[in-house]
Amino acid sequence: MTNHHAHFNTSCVHAGVEPEPVTGAIMTPIFQTSTYVQAELGLNKGYEYSRTDNPTRSALQSALAALEGGKFGLCFSSGMAATDALVSTLKAGEHFLSCDDVYGGTYRLLKKVRKRQGILSDFVDFSNLAEMEKRILPQTRWIWIESPTNPLLQVIDIRAVVELAHRHHVRVAVDNTFMTPYFQKPLELGADLVMHSATKFLNGHSDVVMGCLITSDQALYEQLKFIQNAVGGVPGPFDCFLVLRGLKTLAVRMQRHQENAFDVAHFLSGRKEVNWVRYPGLKSHPQHDLHKRQTTGFGGMVSFELKGGLESARTFAKSVKLFALAESLGGVESLCDHPAIMTHASVPKEQREKLGISDSLIRLSVGIESAEDLIADLDHALSAVGA
Repeated sequence: MTNHHAHFNTSCVHAGVEPEPVTGAIMTPIFQTSTYVQAELGLNKGYEYSRTDNPTRSALQSALAALEGGKFGLCFSSGMAATDALVSTLKAGEHFLSCDDVYGGTYRLLKKVRKRQGILSDFVDFSNLAEMEKRILPQTRWIWIESPTNPLLQVIDIRAVVELAHRHHVRVAVDNTFMTPYFQKPLELGADLVMHSATKFLNGHSDVVMGCLITSDQALYEQLKFIQNAVGGVPGPFDCFLVLRGLKTLAVRMQRHQENAFDVAHFLSGRKEVNWVRYPGLKSHPQHDLHKRQTTGFGGMVSFELKGGLESARTFAKSVKLFALAESLGGVESLCDHPAIMTHASVPKEQREKLGISDSLIRLSVGIESAEDLIADLDHALSAVGA
């Protein structure tokens, strides 16, 4: 695995970043400015206004594009702003088809906000491609994939979905937040666009909210760039500086997240208080082999279901100390999420139950602490559940 990532490790440190020409500063400066002085009418130095472009943001956009193997990157003030920029390419009456096990905010955006503007959307099970194909309409413009999905960590065959979509002249976007380009490169698998909540692993330190879109399609990039400027949901330069800083340790962090997640998943698998554990690295994962074919690793997210319903989940959440009870994921510290009440509360209860998001489902973002300490914390909390 190390050899495969030799180039990637170097890119994490150097991609998109040049020494600042005036002083030679090795770190991209924070260009904390709203506007840029122009020498004369119609003559500027490439920058006019910071909503449109900012040098700190430009460096980050280049770095993210390079890491994903794309030509163009665009950053937004949140993952949802990035997703909405993509949805903004649709006209009233056009259709967006998404996998059904998906981040609750994506569902909420399409069903509670964009539906009012006439954008149609369906959320269906992508594990059955024949059934999925039946849901592609003449007006379908985008297919949206999360793999692994949030929160059940189901794996979707990206190549197969792309092949099917392109046969119907539909483009494919992949939310690659969970895997990051360290483990998975959807553009290489044929996807047209990659989205990240850069809040998560890319930044990695739980101190920034940001999103990004990456593509190699110039016409699509220009359309999205126009939307980025016209709508204006852009991140500030200081946040861009922080994500640039976070990217430098992406490779070493992802290795450690994965090592710890393996240890945690194995530990949970042996516990009587647990119904099942879902982690793509376990051979027990139903799509373990598929995941191995389209990635180079398994990431830092582990989901499991406790025996005993909501009360068990409450006891567990109260009893963990290192696993902080909080929404979000991908920071250096471990987090514990209860999807039904927290991240996926905007998904209707019937839909959650159909998907298998039960009241005793727990999603862990496994951090980079000592695995022994994390396991001791889980052991303590599970013993409280079983008592």
